[in-house]
Amino acid sequence: MVVKNTKLTGKQRRRPHLALDERAVVERQDLRRDLGQRLREAREHKKIGLRELARRLGVSASLISQIETGKTEPSINTLFSIVSELELSVNEIAFDSTQSAVVPSGIAAPAPDGQVVTSRTGASNPTEAPDSPVQRSTNRTSISLESGVSWQRLTAQPDHNVDFLFLRYPPGSESTPAHSMMRHNGTEYGYILKGRLQISIGFDTYEIGPGDTIAFDCTQPHRFATVGDETVEAVWFVIGRRNTLSVDDSSVAP
Repeated sequence: MVVKNTKLTGKQRRRPHLALDERAVVERQDLRRDLGQRLREAREHKKIGLRELARRLGVSASLISQIETGKTEPSINTLFSIVSELELSVNEIAFDSTQSAVVPSGIAAPAPDGQVVTSRTGASNPTEAPDSPVQRSTNRTSISLESGVSWQRLTAQPDHNVDFLFLRYPPGSESTPAHSMMRHNGTEYGYILKGRLQISIGFDTYEIGPGDTIAFDCTQPHRFATVGDETVEAVWFVIGRRNTLSVDDSSVAP
């Protein structure tokens, strides 16, 4: 699910004759296995059994097993619930990887609704030092969420205290389905560059556009949705997001 700016592995070098769409599928499978492996290692480190984790989350043990073995991708809500129970941040799981895979620019297959896929936005830069503080615009790590929503990390290295992100919400997209909202630890700060974004926080709803900013406590149930037919682009900070969780609560849905 997550990639670093590294050279292609031997397995990847043996795939030069695959068509672009086939390579996208193969790379996506690699990323999915990488995510599942890191989730399993985190669970085992906490000494939590697979069935016990499933019981705590209110999901089937089969679903947890399929996620950990890379057979299926978690929804963003399920991912938030898992990392919350494991006392991690999404940044630590989604934006940090112990394995590498490079997804060529423009061929990553879109995620099905509600699922998560992480890739690079462009080719790696071999001249950039591994510990460089510079994050090139052509080579960001990106998480694809529901309805084509994407988060791009704007830091060259993972920062587990702050999420510094570039958000894109295409027309008709939303952070969660209409009947659900999300909440997690920390504080969010947003600056809209283009488009209009509807933000529901608890029982209140706001609409913000280019030049507008917002800041709010993330422990309050919240939801984002695009307004109109223009893609929303925004710079976003999330400070102190650890022990994240998600909540489905129709009573507070917009």
